[in-house]
Amino acid sequence: MKKLASLVLFVISLSGFSQILNPVKWEFGSQKISETEYELIFLAKMDHHWALYSQFVEEGGPLPTVFSFESSADFELIEAVTEAEINKVTQHDPVFDMVVSKYYDTAIFKQRIKVKSSEFSIIGNIDFMTCDDTKCTYKPDNPFTFKYAVETGISIVGGTQISDLELTENADQLLYGMTPDSFSKTTVECSTQSSSLSQDIKSSNNSLWTILGLGFLGGLLALLTPCVFPMIPLTVSFFTKKDGNTNEKGGIFKAILYGVFIVLVYVALSIPFHLLDSVNPDILNEISTNVWLNSIFFVIFVFFAFSFFGYYELTLPSTWTNSTSRGEGFGGILGVFFMALTLSIVSFSCTGPILGSLLAGSLSADGGAWQLTAGMGGFGIALGLPFALFALFPNMLKALPKSGGWLNTTKVVLGFLELALAFKFLSNADLVKHWGILKIEVFLGIWILVFAGLTLYIFGKLKFPHDSPVKKLSFFRVSSGVLVLAFVLYLGSGFRVNTQTQTFRPLTLLSGLAPPVGYSFLYPNDCPNNFDCFKDLKQGVAYAQKVNKPILLDFTGYACVNCRKMEEHIWPKPAIKSYFENDYVLISLYVDDKQELPEDQKLTVKRLGGGARVLENYGHKWAHFQTQFFQSNSQPYYVLVSPDGKTVLNAPVGYTPDEDEYKAFLECGLEGFNAL
Repeated sequence: MKKLASLVLFVISLSGFSQILNPVKWEFGSQKISETEYELIFLAKMDHHWALYSQFVEEGGPLPTVFSFESSADFELIEAVTEAEINKVTQHDPVFDMVVSKYYDTAIFKQRIKVKSSEFSIIGNIDFMTCDDTKCTYKPDNPFTFKYAVETGISIVGGTQISDLELTENADQLLYGMTPDSFSKTTVECSTQSSSLSQDIKSSNNSLWTILGLGFLGGLLALLTPCVFPMIPLTVSFFTKKDGNTNEKGGIFKAILYGVFIVLVYVALSIPFHLLDSVNPDILNEISTNVWLNSIFFVIFVFFAFSFFGYYELTLPSTWTNSTSRGEGFGGILGVFFMALTLSIVSFSCTGPILGSLLAGSLSADGGAWQLTAGMGGFGIALGLPFALFALFPNMLKALPKSGGWLNTTKVVLGFLELALAFKFLSNADLVKHWGILKIEVFLGIWILVFAGLTLYIFGKLKFPHDSPVKKLSFFRVSSGVLVLAFVLYLGSGFRVNTQTQTFRPLTLLSGLAPPVGYSFLYPNDCPNNFDCFKDLKQGVAYAQKVNKPILLDFTGYACVNCRKMEEHIWPKPAIKSYFENDYVLISLYVDDKQELPEDQKLTVKRLGGGARVLENYGHKWAHFQTQFFQSNSQPYYVLVSPDGKTVLNAPVGYTPDEDEYKAFLECGLEGFNAL
């Protein structure tokens, strides 16, 4: 009787006017989930003030929106039609005098299907009721047809394809099954978990100081090369000489200023990356994991290595040196600046490879352009400090060792290090493109050969073009050779097998440098530590809802150093491991995965800070998801959410190398889940 009353009310509402109303326009699309599963997308666009009712209304209310499909053995409907929460309003309806759910402006419905044959059609109909504040209309006859073929996938027949603009407006819902507005947070605050923000700040600060220290170390190594070391006494003597034009105090001031300018020259090299970072927060991550750039870095580093071995000399164009040398004639502060710039250019053959290592290694999303600035600053400080220091204390110049064969030995040792690092960049390209060439066995084997060669060189068994003959092995040379040999044996220990995880045992010193231990020919596994995991958000959420377990969203990267440290050294801990095995559904989303998206997922999306971008690969998709939904672009980043993926259970965290802190984070998520 109540349904009949609703229908009578609807018919009465039509009698007040004679014109044909069509306030709802339907558009259709599809999304490929896997080789055998697709999602049919129905987009309803309503005229202003008109509302489309949900599929789920109580008895006595308006007529619900109903999707029907002609049965066929060629495909299978997976569960029922779902409807997005976007634009959904649940409130009292004055027409029916009851609380109902309805949609304004747009509504999205989706039906997942399973393909069972190579070619078929999906025929169905939509009947729906729509109302404004004064009247209603009922449309029982709205047929639709999708056609499937193996070659082309699913296409629309006789209907309107969802436009690119509509896909942009609703891209988040179509890609992830949710929008940022549909997220909520629990009110549970765990005393065991510290603030995510404070952890991120602490981690970021530690990272910047570490990069500064590494840059300083690189600068010290550059000082010990034939291009830079002989310049120290010559330059300091020039500044501190006593003649009619230069007094001692003025010379000391200029020498210190000279060191300061060296620092500024190298820091200035990082400025363009700050501009890029402000335009696109993902740009540094994209640069650091770009396949072509990493491949080019590999070639360049091999080229640098053989230059250090002495087979050829690297120089910048002579016009650059001539231009800066002319600038030295200006005198005063400007002249000192051009002297510093000239040193940076003429020493490029030795500093360039080390600086290249720093540049390529610092480009990541972990600390943005500030990592690069910190590294460049450390490098510049190490180069500039001796000039200022020896100007203040000129007698210390006498303590400097004389130039000789040891400078060339330093260059050759750096050449071996450059050669080893070259394969790190080739490994990045191999991982993100899934080539399967440089797996863990090959990578470790190459590094063993490189450092075994370095061991032989230190003991005088290998010679290069500019080497002086080794008449006697000094204590320093023997001890250095023993240390490198010990490192070779350490690399060999990476072939031990962990019987619990059925993978090679990860080497702490190589976390992030070597490929993941699961990236293997002999013991392959798709998830860290052989845990069960998903690499697709929708599939992971569907499983979590099925087993009613909370989700651990793991925003990670193939080329992410700290991600490997967490996966290989924190996750396997007995106190942590059980959470992954029993309590959480792990969904690992790789923000640097360069595998192309299916065509129907290459959508134009809105950026968080304005503008738009086209998602070309899975890395773009998951990086956008992280920045859009969680306002973060650093990895690793861990978010604990409810089984439906729409409720954040506690404060997310980044890199958390402390076992107790990470355990407290996981335990707090379970408290939030139980409180729902």
